[in-house]
Amino acid sequence: MPEPQTVGTDILRTLHRIHRQLSDLKERFQRGPKQIKAAEANAAHRESLLAKGKNEDKSFRMALDQKQLQLKTTEAKVKDLKIKLNTAQSNREYQTLLEQIQATEMANSVLTDEILEALDKVDAYKKNADRADADLKAAKQKLEQVRAEVAKQEPLIRGDLARLEKELKQTEASLPAEVREAYQRVVHHRGEDALASVENQCCGGCNHQVPLNLCTQIMMNHPIFCKSCGRMLYMTEDNRPRQREE
Repeated sequence: MPEPQTVGTDILRTLHRIHRQLSDLKERFQRGPKQIKAAEANAAHRESLLAKGKNEDKSFRMALDQKQLQLKTTEAKVKDLKIKLNTAQSNREYQTLLEQIQATEMANSVLTDEILEALDKVDAYKKNADRADADLKAAKQKLEQVRAEVAKQEPLIRGDLARLEKELKQTEASLPAEVREAYQRVVHHRGEDALASVENQCCGGCNHQVPLNLCTQIMMNHPIFCKSCGRMLYMTEDNRPRQREE
């Protein structure tokens, strides 16, 4: 009978390390565009807030200008009524003009209060607009920083990916043919999560207990897969068999 093929623990440990590093690099590579998109969305949001604030400020100032124009018009009306009051031809006309003056001055008093209150709000609108403008500038600056950082990191990540993928192929080529076939099936199914270490007689992937006889086979470098999750198992550095002294 042909002896069962074996695979060194160091090879499996190396494969697991490469798969995890590749997974991390791919995640970082994908994270870059997401970070740019988030920064762009934030800048667009800040820009919309600034535009909204400017429109509100413009509308508020237009309404204030109308009130001030109205006040000037009614103040001119009061002056005109006072001139007419001095030239009134009868008590009835005098009383009518006096009542109009009093009513107009009372309305002007209310309008003046509204204008003073609005002038106070103008400062608040100005501060809000300045703050929105500063927030937009900060968001745009952050966006440029993110773009620059992603552009800087992208070729480095690509280089690391190419290096690791090359190392992965070289390491996979050292697997015995039958073991490589079983390994590739697991990788196809589980991707970077295809391997797991055995710690305290448990699968490091699913924490399912590995029977003692299987642990023994793993220590003898036989290819063993977790009965629960299907990962290819290997011993940790602490649990690998030690060489007997002669």
